[in-house]
Amino acid sequence: MLERYFQLSAHGTTARTELMAGITTFLTMAYIIFVNPDILSAAGMPREAVFVSTCLAAALGSAIMGLYANYPIALAPAMGLNAYFAFTVVGGMHFPWQTALGAVFISGCLFVLISLFRLREAIVNAIPRSLKYAISAGIGLFLAIIGLKNAGLITAHPATLLTLGDLHQPGALLAIGGFILILALEQRRVPGAIIISILAVTATSMLLGLTPFNGIVAMPPSIAPTFLQMDLEGAFHAGLLTVVMTFFLVELFDASGTLIGVCHRAGLLDAEDRLPRLKKALLADSGAILAGAALGTSSTTAYIESAAGTSVGGRTGLTAVVVALLFLAALFLAPLAGVVPAYATAPALCYVAVLMVRGLAEIDWDDLTESAPAVVTAITMPFTFSIAHGIAFGFITYAALKLLSGRQGDLKPMVVVIALAFVLKFALL
Repeated sequence: MLERYFQLSAHGTTARTELMAGITTFLTMAYIIFVNPDILSAAGMPREAVFVSTCLAAALGSAIMGLYANYPIALAPAMGLNAYFAFTVVGGMHFPWQTALGAVFISGCLFVLISLFRLREAIVNAIPRSLKYAISAGIGLFLAIIGLKNAGLITAHPATLLTLGDLHQPGALLAIGGFILILALEQRRVPGAIIISILAVTATSMLLGLTPFNGIVAMPPSIAPTFLQMDLEGAFHAGLLTVVMTFFLVELFDASGTLIGVCHRAGLLDAEDRLPRLKKALLADSGAILAGAALGTSSTTAYIESAAGTSVGGRTGLTAVVVALLFLAALFLAPLAGVVPAYATAPALCYVAVLMVRGLAEIDWDDLTESAPAVVTAITMPFTFSIAHGIAFGFITYAALKLLSGRQGDLKPMVVVIALAFVLKFALL
């Protein structure tokens, strides 16, 4: 049955190989079941319910990708967008988290539409390459400042805005140790380095009496506090156009880049470097966003960690189905997820930042009309504590610089439209 459905032989793989690939992918991305509740709880969302919605969204999204599109790509709530959801939309703009979930759902609807009508590729191709890399790097820096804050390594200061935290606090020292542990394990190519670090820091914290031990396994808590709680009417009437566009644009670049990148590494592209069954993959990704919002979590997307599974032979959707089953099994780890301290997940945020910032190396630094908007985009996100502001200033700077330097031929209409939309948004504030 598995052979017929997933066409294992045609893809040069076996059920055993797909099983091992699924386990490997899960271990590299399982940190999200601890990190996502920690971040979204800062928005006032109930941690226990978010834990369940995280596991279910990851399981459902991965299953759809595996069963419908037959690709070895796992999905889960997106890093970066969960921070934007909690710290910018809810914390900074003071919208209720239910309204923010409504904005996620609306962005998912837009995603489905552009996937059905084949507009997604056209939009992705219209956005400048330098801004794509800069947005990813800026989100990484945004995650880094959140991670450093959660670890107690930086703190507010009236004169300098930020300063070094108290390094005598055990939480700060444990976070530093956790970050070094991730780097060492990743350098040694140990699968699951991030999850190992989170569990090691949490266990050490328990041994030191800093964190209570409430057990490891139990029945999953109720998802009722977040299930179908998105406020669509509030999102439509609250002037959340910029929020929806930010979710939409970041999801667009992140998911599309991950799909192509992972499949390229796995040798799944055709002779013309195109992705077969692309429409199915895009619809699976889009449907996962809608499902995640309904369950009660921020945007769900394809995970670059899927490359860990393809590196050990995963070639079909059976890999993603194995990941889905493991996320369902993780539902019973609720007691452990509930006691993971913020300084245990902080190293994960900082390490993800390391991975995301390296995209800046791909920018043409000799062309000021490309490099300057990229820098503006990347540094505005952490300094304004807003992913949306970084994207806005990046597009505005890019369009203005190209026009004023006589390079208007480099501008595509979509970039101009987005830049003008952001100008109007700031003008009408």
